[in-house]
Amino acid sequence: MTPHPAPPAGAVEALVHHRLVPVVVLDDAADAPALGDALVAGGLPVAEVTFRTPAARTAIARLADRGDLLVGAGTVLTPAQVDQAVAAGAAFVVSPGTSAAVIERCGEHGVPVVPGGVTPTEVMRALELGVGLVKFFPAGTSGGAPAVAALASVFAGVRFVPTGGIGPRELPDYLALACVAAVAGSWMVPRDRVRARDVAGIATLTRDAVAAADAVRPRTPPV
Repeated sequence: MTPHPAPPAGAVEALVHHRLVPVVVLDDAADAPALGDALVAGGLPVAEVTFRTPAARTAIARLADRGDLLVGAGTVLTPAQVDQAVAAGAAFVVSPGTSAAVIERCGEHGVPVVPGGVTPTEVMRALELGVGLVKFFPAGTSGGAPAVAALASVFAGVRFVPTGGIGPRELPDYLALACVAAVAGSWMVPRDRVRARDVAGIATLTRDAVAAADAVRPRTPPV
C-alpha cells in the first residue's frame, strides 16, 4: 500500500468544531465511497472507522484518499494497529481503554489519540501520559452525562468524547456540558444502511444529527 501524507495538524480542532463523530463499522471496503458521499452530503465530513473488521484498513485508505473527510481509526488496541491505521491515512486514533503502548506509538507518529476511560484512575493515567482528551466509554452503562460532569468537576481542563449507548435522545444531555468536546456514535451510520450503500438515508440521518447538535449550547458542568 502506498504511504499517505502526514495527517493534518488540526484533527482534534476539527473534531471539536463538528461536535459529532460518526463511528462506522465497514464490512466491505467497497462500501466506503458511498459512506463518504453520504457524510459529506449530510454536512458531517468526519468518520471514525473501527478496526473490528478485516476491511477497516482499506476502508480508511479509501476514505482518506478523498481529501474531503477527516478520517480516524477506532477500537485500536495495539501499537501494530496504530501503525496500520497511520499507514492507511488515519488522522486520529481512538482506543477503548488507556494503553500506554498505544498512546506512545501515536506520539511517535505524531497522530492525536483519544484513549478510553470512565474512572478517575483512568483519567489520571491518561493525563500522566500527556493526553487531555478522553473517550468516555461505554457512556450509557457508566453513568451517562452526570458521570461525565462529575469527572469534569475534579479534572479541570480535561475534555471528553462520550460514546456507547448514545442516540438522538441522549445527545443534548452530553453536548450541553462544556467539558464535552464531541459525541461519538453510530446512530447516523447504521451498519445495515452502510452495507446497502444508502447514501440518501445516511445523509438524512447525518443532517438530522448535525441539526440536533447545533441546537445545543454548552453550559458549565455542575461542580
